[in-house]
Amino acid sequence: MPGLHITDHQMRLYMSFRQTHDTAVAAAKASFSTATGYRIENDPRLPSQKKAPRGRRRPDPLAEIWDAEVVPILKAAPGIRSIAVFDEIRRRHPGLNPNIRRTLERRMRTWRAVEGPERDVIFRQQHEPGRLGLSDFTDTSELCITIAGVALDHRLYHFRLAFSGFAHAHVVLGGESFVALAEGLQNALWALGGVPKEHRSDSLSAAYRNLDKTAKDDLTQRYEGLMRHYGMAPTRNNRGIAHENGSIESAHGHLKRALKDALLLRASSDFEDLDSYRAFVDEIVGRRNAHNRKRIELERAALTPLPTRRTADYEEKLVTVTSSGGFVLRRVFYTAPSRLIGHRLRVRIYDGRLECFLGSTPVMTLKRGQPASDKKGGHVVDYRHVIHALRKKPMALNNLAYRAQGDGRTAGAGARSRLRG
Repeated sequence: MPGLHITDHQMRLYMSFRQTHDTAVAAAKASFSTATGYRIENDPRLPSQKKAPRGRRRPDPLAEIWDAEVVPILKAAPGIRSIAVFDEIRRRHPGLNPNIRRTLERRMRTWRAVEGPERDVIFRQQHEPGRLGLSDFTDTSELCITIAGVALDHRLYHFRLAFSGFAHAHVVLGGESFVALAEGLQNALWALGGVPKEHRSDSLSAAYRNLDKTAKDDLTQRYEGLMRHYGMAPTRNNRGIAHENGSIESAHGHLKRALKDALLLRASSDFEDLDSYRAFVDEIVGRRNAHNRKRIELERAALTPLPTRRTADYEEKLVTVTSSGGFVLRRVFYTAPSRLIGHRLRVRIYDGRLECFLGSTPVMTLKRGQPASDKKGGHVVDYRHVIHALRKKPMALNNLAYRAQGDGRTAGAGARSRLRG
């Protein structure tokens, strides 16, 4: 029809019909005129091949500065963001129109694709069922979790099977350590009901920090002992190379986004107690595992059986209860019943608690504390341990070193109320 341009599809139809029909018939079957058919006979190019490249519709706003200023910046700092280059160019040339930002971003993207540095390549892997389990710790500060209004300083230990995506998350209070890894890993394996052939971690760099050679060797031996107990081959990715642990590094982001969405639906990130928060995390992870149920069941069949029992997921230290009514362990002072003064206790250190034994007799369980800072220690105070002595010496409370420590309240005020009682 007059005024309509033929398409590549019509021309291909014409050329197909032209093999068995004359020009007029082939043109009619392709829905254009015989004259157009004769034109195609003289110039067999497709319509799209005849279009001239679209030229620039306005002057290039970067013509004077691209080669002279922008390219040197990109060569000197290959990883610089486009917004930083934009701000720098606007600082040098205040008269530039701010609307050039998108033009600059597109030009930088094209330059990097053609002349920029080589980039890392991620090689996708195919995982067989039952072969690989991965462990890592992830920071959760962005979730802004509070317990009874008090900010919770914690992170998550995250375990994942590479094939099925089975996941387990464990709230860690004491930072990255062998104890946190051992407890979280064993919880994950016993919840799973089997053991993969290989376990990969990230070198436990935080656990090794500030340790002397003897302590590092001891930590390595305990980790290898844990792997032997479960029959797993230990492997580690290179420090600082996150994509080598990619099967769990990307899962960190998915897990934290799921937790963040659930917190938004809950309309609060404050929990009544730590157990409530742990139950919340378990529920979210359980929902995600339910989506992968078929693959998880398939992989369970390929796992090796669990051993008959768990192995130790704690450290042991010997401490002496001093006349101050407590003991110091890793720069934290813990109170103890005064009848234990002078006795030596065997303390099992877990991630969130201490279990104390006199010989083989358990005597108490304490919440694990953390130093206030690198230069200042901490206190975990239970005034029931010392209240009888404060009744005899009430003025001792005024300058008590740990008077402001306690179970989420001002301990000094709590002690005064007990003294008045």
